[in-house]
Amino acid sequence: MNPADRGDVVGRFPRSDKADLDDAVAAAEKAYPEWRRTPPPERGQIILRAAGLLKQRKDELARLMTREMGKVLKEAGGDVQEAIDMGEFIAGMGRRPFGEAVPSELRDKISFTWREPIGVVGCITPWNFPIAIPSWKVFPALMAGNAVVFKPAEDTPLCALRFVEVLAEAGLPAGVVNLVHGLGEEAGGALVEHPGVRAISFTGSAEVGRIIAARCGQLLKRVALELGGKNAIVVMDDADIELAVEGAQWAAFGTSGQRCTAASRLIVQERVLTDFSELLRSRAEKMRVGSGLDPEVEMGPVINRKQLERVHSYTEVGVAERAKLMTGGHILDDAAHASGNFYAPTVFTDVTPGMRIAQEEIFGPTTAIMPVASFEQAIEYANSTAYGLSLAIYTRDVNRAFKAMRELESGIVYVNAPTIGAEIQTPFGGVKNTGNGHREAGTGALDEFSEWKSIYVDYSGRLQKAQIDTA
Repeated sequence: MNPADRGDVVGRFPRSDKADLDDAVAAAEKAYPEWRRTPPPERGQIILRAAGLLKQRKDELARLMTREMGKVLKEAGGDVQEAIDMGEFIAGMGRRPFGEAVPSELRDKISFTWREPIGVVGCITPWNFPIAIPSWKVFPALMAGNAVVFKPAEDTPLCALRFVEVLAEAGLPAGVVNLVHGLGEEAGGALVEHPGVRAISFTGSAEVGRIIAARCGQLLKRVALELGGKNAIVVMDDADIELAVEGAQWAAFGTSGQRCTAASRLIVQERVLTDFSELLRSRAEKMRVGSGLDPEVEMGPVINRKQLERVHSYTEVGVAERAKLMTGGHILDDAAHASGNFYAPTVFTDVTPGMRIAQEEIFGPTTAIMPVASFEQAIEYANSTAYGLSLAIYTRDVNRAFKAMRELESGIVYVNAPTIGAEIQTPFGGVKNTGNGHREAGTGALDEFSEWKSIYVDYSGRLQKAQIDTA
């Protein structure tokens, strides 16, 4: 259903079970041998054609995405553009080195490495970036030579279908990518459990990630996790306050705060606290909330009713913790908003690190202002959560900026920019409870989906013993 209008049924999709998953894996296993033998440049041509088709259909896909998951049209267009960029980037990897030549310690012997595909891999993706995140996983998995079983979030099945249709139209052989709809605990659980699936790539909540990691550990499957965040923007007293507020507004309320990189903490030095807080409050109160299909709307709905209620429950937590509610904090249920899942942009202040609203991922349009006295305290606050995905600092002091780059505990650091806006040519992922160390995109995009094979060729005509004959 359209989260901006619950009476608008976007589509009907199968609630797949283990039997459907078995069929998908069987198709992938059948297609895999021929696909793994397909030269990487040829794989790249198919991915490049897919990127071209996404480019042709960008506006159409953006409108579909807005209707299916709610983000405003400009953001939906950016989501599709990210998939286009990823396709073009990964396609180029088909003509880049897949290994390296390494000197041997022995005469008349050479050694080198190359990448091998893993086999059939499972990709489980969330609803908040329903075309971009599948592209981060499926394109590199294909370039590495794997066959894929793709299980998208149950809230965004139609975007996933259109993405897979593009791959088929681009010339991807049947069975190389297989789409399975359904609920996470049913279709997703069956995908994790299936003995024919050798690796799982999952983006979603830390709670589900722990379950998948534990099960994959028991089954000795490769698993890559990109989980939650409790991201912060640090604003020092020498910052450009207008710029910092503009960045905070975009990072806190873009996609209705439903991003793993959303800025749900704003750590502000006391000397500029009042100016920053009042300007952000004013901007938040003026934001137009409604259907993302309206070009005048700045923030769309929350994905579903359950999440809407969860977001509001955190407002109640913040009030109970004695944080000051500056603005928002309520479900929008007037005549203009009653048919959708709309929440007012919400700002708390007087928040301290021990509060739950400063520690737990809310995944909604709520942010918390945390006053600090010094740069050192700001860094301490920024690092005070279990997550470590994206942190940012606004300052004109180059010394502070470089110290922050070193001291901030996160996979991504921004200087004079908000916590969102990663580009596909750099690695994406985090530290601590944000995941298990893997990175998506960037120069290591294939690492998640390939195995290294070391090869030695001895042409001496005699037995040579490494570490012995050279001693």
